[in-house]
Amino acid sequence: MQASPFESGAPFGSRRAIIRRNPKDMQEIEMIEAAWGLEAWEKGGKPFRFVRSEGKTFPRNRCLVPASEFQVTNGDRKFRVTLDDGNFFYLAGVWHPATEDRGVSYAILTIEANPDIFFYQERQGAVLLRRQNMAWLDRKLPEDEILQPLPARSFLVEEIAPRVAQAVQHELAL
Repeated sequence: MQASPFESGAPFGSRRAIIRRNPKDMQEIEMIEAAWGLEAWEKGGKPFRFVRSEGKTFPRNRCLVPASEFQVTNGDRKFRVTLDDGNFFYLAGVWHPATEDRGVSYAILTIEANPDIFFYQERQGAVLLRRQNMAWLDRKLPEDEILQPLPARSFLVEEIAPRVAQAVQHELAL
């Protein structure tokens, strides 16, 4: 498996690999391609890509979204966020089965941002370290224990789209 950057601004319906328990054989773990974003729960509601995790339980249809980084924006600035040790990680998610109109789809669960991210935005996707993946898929820990911000200094944050300063052309004197 190769983890790639997670693009939270990707268009609704864009495809990405997710990892889940096979619904036909729960002993099997599978990687499938799924559409980004879930249809509204109620008729006429807006589709969504993120689900706030606090106060909720997710007893079924859990998934993992492998990622090497995620991005945050703050105004006109964009930042790349990676784990400080360079490892890939998973974002905790939930998936919905295919319907007549749409294939399997997924959304990312959000949590309060960890101290490294909080400076840029108040919430973030729920990052799970590689050692936590089976605890999430198999419901080995309650949601409020596993869906927690990582400690401070867990992430490296690098600006990738800095503000564009107004260039001033100065006349050269010889």
